[in-house]
Amino acid sequence: MAERKLILYVSMSLDGYLATEDDDLSWLDIVERDGEDYGYARVMDGVDTYLVGRRTYEKVLDMVGHLPQAEKMECYVITRQELLPEKNIIFYNDDIEHLIQELKGEEGKNIICDGGAEIVQLLMRHGLIDEYIISIIPTLLGNGKRLFKGEVMPQDVALIDTTTFESGLVQLHYIKVEGAL
Repeated sequence: MAERKLILYVSMSLDGYLATEDDDLSWLDIVERDGEDYGYARVMDGVDTYLVGRRTYEKVLDMVGHLPQAEKMECYVITRQELLPEKNIIFYNDDIEHLIQELKGEEGKNIICDGGAEIVQLLMRHGLIDEYIISIIPTLLGNGKRLFKGEVMPQDVALIDTTTFESGLVQLHYIKVEGAL
């Protein structure tokens, strides 16, 4: 049995921001194209567990009223609060390393995380991300919430794919290189 992988699938501005300071994501609209999902459906076909930070979860609720991934798979919202589970949503506030090791040890497809900045930093700090799929949006925000905030475990990665799209979006796909540092 192959171990499940934790995949980060995220978009950022050319200057490295996930969102503006006030969590505005409207700048992502510049790459919206009818029928183009930038490989999201393909990636989602290979996962059955979804991780997201509480702030991103709340942003999704504000935008669409529910967490769409919860209709198809088990979802973990990483939070410091103690909240009761909802349908397919577990609010997790314990040791992240333990959770990821437990999930990777179970049978199933891969695990995906798509933000936000604090959960990404936490996962990186513990060296838990196996693949990075980062879509670079052709805009400069100047400031906001950074994807890579520092205080992370050094890690070598290898580029395995680069895809460019008519919209100007460039998608980079990296894998973790074990034992390189």
